[in-house]
Amino acid sequence: MSIDIREPVITVGIADMQAGVAGRLNGNFLIEGTGLLSGPFRASADSEGILLFDEGDRVVARAPSVRLVAHEGSTFRISDVTIGIRFHWERKEDQVFEGNLILTARGTDNIAIINEIPLENYLVSVISSEMSGTAPPEFLKVHSIISRSWLLAALERKNTAHKPAERPGTEELIRWYNREDHDIFDVCADDHCQRYQGITKIISDAAANAVNETRGYVIAYGGSVCDARYFKACGGITENYETAWEETPIPYLVSISDSRDALPPVVSEEKAAEWVKSLPDVYCNTQDEELLAEILPGFDRETTHFFRWKVEYTRSQLEEIIRQKSGIDFGTLQDLAPLERGPSGRIKRLKVTGSKQSIVIGKELEIRRWLSPTHLYSSAFVVSKDFAPDGRPDRFVFNGAGWGHGVGLCQIGAAVMAKKGFTAKEILAHYFTGAGIKKIY
Repeated sequence: MSIDIREPVITVGIADMQAGVAGRLNGNFLIEGTGLLSGPFRASADSEGILLFDEGDRVVARAPSVRLVAHEGSTFRISDVTIGIRFHWERKEDQVFEGNLILTARGTDNIAIINEIPLENYLVSVISSEMSGTAPPEFLKVHSIISRSWLLAALERKNTAHKPAERPGTEELIRWYNREDHDIFDVCADDHCQRYQGITKIISDAAANAVNETRGYVIAYGGSVCDARYFKACGGITENYETAWEETPIPYLVSISDSRDALPPVVSEEKAAEWVKSLPDVYCNTQDEELLAEILPGFDRETTHFFRWKVEYTRSQLEEIIRQKSGIDFGTLQDLAPLERGPSGRIKRLKVTGSKQSIVIGKELEIRRWLSPTHLYSSAFVVSKDFAPDGRPDRFVFNGAGWGHGVGLCQIGAAVMAKKGFTAKEILAHYFTGAGIKKIY
């Protein structure tokens, strides 16, 4: 990406493939060729596109895509927005947004709900949604810089060809997920891109101040804006980019110890078994409830055991989960064998063996998806088995470390560093090897 740009206006997918939408326009919105609209509204779609209805249930616009331009100070509310899609905190919320509203038909009966907004305004919400607005100020500056960097890098990738996200095969299925792959909007509003909940979650001026103080600043490497990945908690060691995505190492997305002192990589099964039972003195290993309340949004605080965790299934439960997630009938589940781990202990390739067939799966997120009704917290786990009298596995027990893919910045670790007095520059240098801060607008 060119290192000198103007602040872009971006499109954020609030929801996609919706059967309908209902909400309220708080203030005036201009519909081109129609006039002003305010108050309650609803929309549906048919073969001719979007049907937009006003408070009196009159059709006020009909087109493949309807753009509602906000007058200054106007906001809009969307009812029953799903957040945390396919994660363990999934739920519906009513959410309020600034900026323009775009409703676009998806096929003959579905709608995409899109928010058009300047990048810096978008970031204020992201910083408040990803972590709490009461987090340490230096951490909020860090998150402003990395969220801006990730988005600008994602916008650039939309215009360039990139490698397929899958290597399918009959004996090995390797799949990863490019968060930037959206067709009619730049980014989505959920964890698959960056959390964005409009102005619903803004509870203080801290997030806005952090964005304003870092306006136009990014982390850069070799003259390009960094693809600044981040996640909730590394578990003690961060991960290499290629464990979760393409087999193309990125110099600033490499494994580091989440501490002042270097820790050895966790690449063997013996080391992994020791690692998930250990409690190393690292930044993201905190049980400080007061600090976590400052850092995490309310629904993230529902996840109390993220540094080290344990999940158990009966064999029949896990067989059914895998069958539903993979679409494959493995028969009687016999074994889950890690074949390759990254330095953080996260499994890159896992062999699933049943009585009917065996398949090697990867990468990090695909493994997590296959082994949980939602997602496992991470793929840094070891598996133990209890056996029935007939010698077949009867129970599978997962002991794991960390929360998220582990690549880039550890959010809880970075917040703890800020609480300890580290500056934004020092925190970014810790997590993004060799990268520096640069102002581009």
